[in-house]
Amino acid sequence: MRASVTGEPSPGTRGRGAVVAALMLAMALAALDSTIVSTAVPQIVGDLGGFSVFSWLFSGYLLAVTVTLPVYGRLSDTFGRKPVLIAGASVFLLGSLLCAMAWNMGALIAFRILQGLGGGALQGTVQTLAADLYPLKERPKIQSKLSTVWAVSAVAGPGVGGVLAAYAGWRWIFLVNLPIGAVALWLVVRHLHEPQRESRGRARIDWAGALAVFACGGVLLTALVQGGVAWPWLSSPSIALFATGLALVGVVVRVERRAAEPIIPGWVWRRRTIAAVNLALGAMGLLMVAPSVFLPTYAQSVLGLAPVAAGFVLSVWTLSWPVSAALSQHVYGRIGFRNTALIGIGAAALILFAFPFLPYPGEAWQPALLMLLLGAALGLFQLPLIVGVQSTVGWAERGTTTASVLFCRQTGQTIGASVFGAVANGVLAARLGGAGDLDSVTRGLDGGEVPEATRRAVADAVHAVYMGAGCAAALAFGVLLLLAPRRFPVLNDAKDLS
Repeated sequence: MRASVTGEPSPGTRGRGAVVAALMLAMALAALDSTIVSTAVPQIVGDLGGFSVFSWLFSGYLLAVTVTLPVYGRLSDTFGRKPVLIAGASVFLLGSLLCAMAWNMGALIAFRILQGLGGGALQGTVQTLAADLYPLKERPKIQSKLSTVWAVSAVAGPGVGGVLAAYAGWRWIFLVNLPIGAVALWLVVRHLHEPQRESRGRARIDWAGALAVFACGGVLLTALVQGGVAWPWLSSPSIALFATGLALVGVVVRVERRAAEPIIPGWVWRRRTIAAVNLALGAMGLLMVAPSVFLPTYAQSVLGLAPVAAGFVLSVWTLSWPVSAALSQHVYGRIGFRNTALIGIGAAALILFAFPFLPYPGEAWQPALLMLLLGAALGLFQLPLIVGVQSTVGWAERGTTTASVLFCRQTGQTIGASVFGAVANGVLAARLGGAGDLDSVTRGLDGGEVPEATRRAVADAVHAVYMGAGCAAALAFGVLLLLAPRRFPVLNDAKDLS
């Protein structure tokens, strides 16, 4: 039995179950690959060299995923989800195989970028297919499953990477993708069936727009990722990249206005609901950097925890997030998508603002409790917005809409990593007299006891980051309150099928 992709329940639950399994496997691949390499860096550098550029193993993959999301979203609306998912997964697996065969750091970075070009299709198309397969009332089930897979895979990534690097060799970090991806591809090819839709004539692909979006996003994200790391913010490379990026923004606008079927259509930002959700989830990407990037260092240097225990303090939000997301349908069914999201992000802001008031040095259960509550709050915030915005558009616009949401969230995370990294390093420099940054503190954690002055400086730096994250949550609250309509203009199932 095949799973039919329409706006209504699939006629066969067996086929749909196989497709859902494929989507979960694809989501696990995308989530794992964003973190699995981190703990294997010493082995990779020891084998291939290139320590000065190893950060591009992460930056290159992130850039490729982010800038291709809008392109794949538009292509899936034009040609269907299945061919885009198959093509993206194939590119991802080819990149994985080549990464395992890399002969130097330059080759590995290039193949990681190739992986990212396929990873963008995995992230966007999986989320879009989830909305295609299930009617509005059932979408929280699949979305909560995908949220669980993403959260568990992202948190487990460093541990899995460390085990593979230590006992099997770092190349297995990439080879392990091949059997998992092959199973996902087989399930999609075998069980996913997209019905023929009314032809609107020969599809015109906006290749000029795709290239312009890719170039603009790549330049601006490179400036954000490398600024303050590879070169100072006010240096010539930073200024040149930002100036080039802004010029390319003008090129994108000009090209997209002239295109018959643009990659980023203007209606994405002209419709209040979509624009408000994009901005709100961009702010959420910003605030998520605080716990995911800075909490492990805080737990090790301030609380004195071992790396495994520090990882547990962070990972507890993966317990409450999917549970809260799954239960959110009972809330938004009564009070609406916007009001449910307002409750979630309002609670998240209070939790983030509470972090700096934890006692120093404190106990591990205190930040763990806040993380548990934060996961519940963000589950109540994110899923209603994604389900709600997907339900305001028909099949032919759903891929573009979903991709725009994910693109804004990814961009928010990139901006957050740069901004909050600068904030943390600034506070550390002020407290320690310019004698270090957060990276040097992190590298020194294995060396023994952290000096008291450094512990207090790290605590102050992370507190400042959490205050900034709280402001980002307040920004998301304001965006929803002022821009989003009280009731999302949801299409009913019959209308969605037209």
